[in-house]
Amino acid sequence: MIVLERTRQALETLGMTQAAAVLDSRLEAAAGRQLTYLDFLDDLLAAELEARRERYLKTRIRLAHLPFHKTLEQFDFSFQPSIDERQIQELATMTFVANATNVLFLGPPGVGKTHLAVALGLEAIDQGLSVYFATAHALLQDLRRAHGENRLERRLRVYTSPRLLVVDELGYLAMDSLEATLFFQLVSARYTRGSIILTSNKSFGDWGQIFGDTVIATAILDRLLHHSVVVNIRGESYRLREKKRAGLLAPHSSGRDPER
Repeated sequence: MIVLERTRQALETLGMTQAAAVLDSRLEAAAGRQLTYLDFLDDLLAAELEARRERYLKTRIRLAHLPFHKTLEQFDFSFQPSIDERQIQELATMTFVANATNVLFLGPPGVGKTHLAVALGLEAIDQGLSVYFATAHALLQDLRRAHGENRLERRLRVYTSPRLLVVDELGYLAMDSLEATLFFQLVSARYTRGSIILTSNKSFGDWGQIFGDTVIATAILDRLLHHSVVVNIRGESYRLREKKRAGLLAPHSSGRDPER
């Protein structure tokens, strides 16, 4: 017992808190399974490494500011047949991040754009990549404040440093000239250096209205689309589907993109 307690204290001193916590149970299991000393040590270290990985992932997810935790496994591809599941699974390999390629999800509200963006963000974190999420409105308001306080360059690093930046809901609110310029600066700073996942409810032909200037919209699109994957989602809203199931909408109310 003295040796056991001394071992536990040594593990805690070394910062191996999970190994210390499970030491008794793993010793019992090792005795019952007649494990060798090496196998017991391997089992104990595996428990510590798994706990450290879980803590790492939780920290990285928190720092990424993801709005919710939804995975690709939770996405109902059968409800959105316009999406090529194989293409999304290929994106999940994160090859696009290695190549500094952008991913743009376009489609009407409620079709799963943000779910897919967040799920790919989680996959990136799981593979050890740094991720940051922001809505377009929150990002631009943040950069506007930084610009007014003469700290824009320092604040831009928050959005240029991560390997993957997720910008959600571009197009729901029009930008003024300053915001359009700030967004151009951000896209230019990440161009060929880091990937952006962007979601928008607007087709590219409408981006001149979003930015209030067709010239700057063209310049932004030129950089975003040079190395990119564009996923156009045309289908029914998940939110409307749930309302239909609850009997809150008539069955014929499709919620589809009016352009379809």
